[in-house]
Amino acid sequence: MEGRALTPLPPPPRHATTLADLPAPAKINLFLHVLGRRDDGYHLLQSVFGLIDWHDRLTLSLRNDGVVAHTQATPGLPADDLCVRAARALQQATDCRLGAHITLHKAVPMQAGLGGGSSDAATCLLGLNRLWQLGLTRAELQTLAATLGADVPFFLFGQSAWVEGVGERLQPISLPAQTLVVVKPPTGVATAAVFAHPELERATPSATMRDFAAGVTQGLTAFGRNDLQGIAQRLCPDIAHALHWLHDQGLKGRLSGSGSAVFAPLPVGHALPKPPATWLVRTTQLVATHPLAEWVD
Repeated sequence: MEGRALTPLPPPPRHATTLADLPAPAKINLFLHVLGRRDDGYHLLQSVFGLIDWHDRLTLSLRNDGVVAHTQATPGLPADDLCVRAARALQQATDCRLGAHITLHKAVPMQAGLGGGSSDAATCLLGLNRLWQLGLTRAELQTLAATLGADVPFFLFGQSAWVEGVGERLQPISLPAQTLVVVKPPTGVATAAVFAHPELERATPSATMRDFAAGVTQGLTAFGRNDLQGIAQRLCPDIAHALHWLHDQGLKGRLSGSGSAVFAPLPVGHALPKPPATWLVRTTQLVATHPLAEWVD
């Protein structure tokens, strides 16, 4: 199934009281190297994050009573998800007395390594910054976002990025237009379990953007690897099955992030057979910029 295309959305009118169907795009990790681990337990990473046009949707409605309410439009979501936590963190950081009703429609699966929850939180911050007329800058929102999760600042960054540190150091990077197939088996992987595994590779040599640029000319997955892939496959054997399925189609698959979704570049005209009934398979595109990139300075 193909994802819905994403187009840039203009900022809403100043006195809007409802912001409907705000997109929260997923991302893929074109590679993910673990360089080391800090004394506080956080891992030092290098990666390239690319936005894709597979996305969740949020509707935010203004409340004047300060209450942050949440409608679970998709079954199985926790009541206190990242969107609610983001809204409350924004209230606290700005002493805002307004509230909001948040309706979240999930399309990006959880525990997939696609950043769905982090993207939801970022879109929530972008929308509420406008709905509550707070006027925070992109940098100020990113500082707040870092308290919610390592990937959240990226989705406020506005475009594909070269990522370093624990995810907080972002540099813009241009990626070639590319169609991808993303495969999510039914089981997921918890990020904490992967990073805590004693056999995880934690000493990959540092690379440069020039190294990546030279490698990507040979193909989108030609450079590097995902250091988490081997451990993730042990914890979730379905990942290996999905990679083998891609390989059988002549495609070079790779794990995205620390979840169970895998992806591969899809050549033009390449037809895919019907996947197993329990798998979620999407044909999607890399997106150059976040559709809400112009909502904040």
